[in-house]
Amino acid sequence: MSRIDVRKTYKLYIGGAFPRSESGYSYVVTDAKGKFMANAALASRKDARDAVSAARKAFGGWSARTAYNRAQVLYRVAEVMEDRRPQFVDAVIQSEGLTSARATRVVDESIDRLVWYAGWADKIAQVVGNANPVAGPFFNLSSPEPTGVVAVLAPQQSSLLGLVSVVAPVIVTGNTAVVLSSHDRPLPAVTFAEVLATSDVPGGVVNVLTGDNTTTAPWLASHMDVNAIDLTGAAGGPEQTTALEVAAADNLKRVLRAPATEPDWSADPGIDRMTRFLETKTVWHPIGL
Repeated sequence: MSRIDVRKTYKLYIGGAFPRSESGYSYVVTDAKGKFMANAALASRKDARDAVSAARKAFGGWSARTAYNRAQVLYRVAEVMEDRRPQFVDAVIQSEGLTSARATRVVDESIDRLVWYAGWADKIAQVVGNANPVAGPFFNLSSPEPTGVVAVLAPQQSSLLGLVSVVAPVIVTGNTAVVLSSHDRPLPAVTFAEVLATSDVPGGVVNVLTGDNTTTAPWLASHMDVNAIDLTGAAGGPEQTTALEVAAADNLKRVLRAPATEPDWSADPGIDRMTRFLETKTVWHPIGL
C-alpha cells in the first residue's frame, strides 16, 4: 500500500520559536521544475515587528559575549549543518535545480563559509581597531562595536550559500538579525532556521521570515528600532531599492545597497560585510593614570 505524502507547512522563526504567521496565510513553494514542495508562512507587518522586538531583546546579551564565544557558537552551527548535509543537499537540489554534485559543493561552501567567519570573530577588532597617534600625553584607542539590529534581505537566487554569506558576518560581529528569505526558494532558509534552533545560537539573535519582501521590507526599512539594513536581496528592482533607502533615512540607518546583479557567492567574501555593520568607538585616556 502506498503512503499519502505528508505535506509540510513551514513556520516562521522568531525569538527562538516557530510561530505561525500572524496573517494566517501561507503560500505554495514549488521546486525548480514547478512541482509542489511545501507551504511556507506568509509573514506580515506584525510578524516583522515581533522579529525586531526579539532581535532587540537578544542584542544586549549577544553583543556582550566575548568574540571567542561567538566564534564557538558559529562553529557549532557549522557542525550541525555538517550533520544534516543530506537534507541541505536535497533542499538545494529542489530549490535551485542543481545537480547533486553541484548542490553538494554549495552546501560544503556554505559550511566552510560559516567556519571562515567564525575564525574572524576575535580578529576583526585587531584589523579595524587602532591605537591612534595624537599630540599630547594621551592614549587614543579606536575599537569596533556592533551597530545593533540589522534587517537582511537574503539573496533571491542563491538560497543557501548566499543566505549564509549575508547572515554570518552580521551576527559574528555581535549584531542581531531579522532575515527575509528568498520568496521562491525559502526551503534552505527554514532548514537553516531549524539548525539555529538546535545549536547554541540564543533565541532572537537570528529571526527568519518567509514571504514577499516587497511587502515586509518597507516596514523594516522604516522601523525606528532597526539600526541597519542589507538590501542585497531586494526583490522589487531599482524602484523598491530607492524607496527602501529613503525609508531607512528616517533614523539614519546604515544601508548596504543592493548590487546591480547577484554576486558570485563562491568568491572570497573579504571583510566588507562585517565592517559595514560596525561602529567605531574612540576612547581618550591620560598617560600615567
